[in-house]
Amino acid sequence: MKKASYTAALSAAAVVVLLLLAEAKVSMAVTCSPTQLSSCVSAITSSSPPSKLCCSKIKEQKPCLCQYLKNPNLKKFINTPNARKVASTCGTPFPKC
Repeated sequence: MKKASYTAALSAAAVVVLLLLAEAKVSMAVTCSPTQLSSCVSAITSSSPPSKLCCSKIKEQKPCLCQYLKNPNLKKFINTPNARKVASTCGTPFPKC
């Protein structure tokens, strides 16, 4: 009987750990906001190198880039050779959506 209660307690603990890990992933999700990339505007619209802030924001917003590319108002800025160069300079591969 002790083995059954030990197994049940261990299973319950494993479920709790899994739920906590799932909650942690949800809380670390990125909020997609194109305004977060405002520090990259000068690098995208000119040939100036991206700032450290720009690179950190591109890396942070990487999961959102495909969503931005689907937006016609944003696509004209993001889907340019300079934007690709900025992403490459920052070490963030341009997404293949």
